Amino acid sequence: MTTEIVPPLPRYRRGESGAAPDALAGLSRRPAREFTVLAVLLATLGLAFVLGVGLGSVTIPPRDVVAILLGGEPERASWTIIVESVRLPRALTAVMAGAALGIAGLQMQTLLRNPLADPYVLGISSGASLGVALVVLASGTTAGAIFAGGFGLGGDVAVAVAAVVGAMLVLGPALVISARVTSPATVLIVGLMFGYAIQAFVTVLVAGASPEQLQRWTAWGFGSFTAVDWSKLPIFAPIVLAGIAIAAATTKQLNALLLGEAYARSMGLNTRRMRIATMAGASLLAGIVTAFCGPIAFLGVAIPHIARALLGTSDHRTLVPAVILLGGVLALAAQIVALLPGSAGTLPLNAVTSLIGAPVVVFVILRSRRGAFTG
Repeated sequence: MTTEIVPPLPRYRRGESGAAPDALAGLSRRPAREFTVLAVLLATLGLAFVLGVGLGSVTIPPRDVVAILLGGEPERASWTIIVESVRLPRALTAVMAGAALGIAGLQMQTLLRNPLADPYVLGISSGASLGVALVVLASGTTAGAIFAGGFGLGGDVAVAVAAVVGAMLVLGPALVISARVTSPATVLIVGLMFGYAIQAFVTVLVAGASPEQLQRWTAWGFGSFTAVDWSKLPIFAPIVLAGIAIAAATTKQLNALLLGEAYARSMGLNTRRMRIATMAGASLLAGIVTAFCGPIAFLGVAIPHIARALLGTSDHRTLVPAVILLGGVLALAAQIVALLPGSAGTLPLNAVTSLIGAPVVVFVILRSRRGAFTG
């Protein structure tokens, strides 16, 4: 017997005319808690950012990191070069990538009414990987040289566009299926099958790659925030900010979708247009992060659930900023762990994010088995 996995349906508040839905588990009832949580997340993000810039093979004291960021002089002049050339763009990338994956996961969980939905699980990241593979591995020596040597502006744009298009090509069928199938678990399984099929095709492309391309592709597959430097940030940052802006501009519509499409339509929401906008936003976010940072697993599914648990609400007006802040914190934490501060070695970023996200997925599944997400 299949258990349907959907977010908890909103309750109705008593004593209000028109029985306006308390969708969203109490924004008006607990403003102090939500303000406190957001303030703590903001402070934690600031601390994590300083640590993310200061920790690495060479440890830079926090006071010197702050001095450099504020334009002052650190104890050692070489630290300024390390921070400004390497660590600052890496930390900015981590913050934006974590926020992007968290927002994409939140959008997918709301749109598909499935708490296990995220770009990685639904195969969206696999579609973006296919787009990157077609540009990098199937375009001959020119693309190989671009991939090996720091794409250049044209190569960066091509990879970004290919990743976003690949993500949309996978997300589109998932949305079509979700509109026709009542069980979110079925949508999840179909998304996984899409992902496996695409990965099989990518494997065929990889099998014909040169040894140098294969080495670079393997390193990309581990996931990393270090590939985005100052030359790539002008491409990476605007696309991430555009995707986040779409989510921020549609919080009311996402709240309406929590109540079901029939209710949303009764409120005058154009659900078809909303699906397209959400699909475009999620594809932008998942595609650009996958293109430049590799396929980062589990952050997209874990971040929204942790944010809901901290806030005690499903209101997207509060969830969106919380997910942005929490995504930055967790991505920076994963980066710090992966870099093995004080050591010359590193860990694959995907291994670290899996350690963060996998327990959250297990917890969600166990809760769904007890009927916590049964509609």
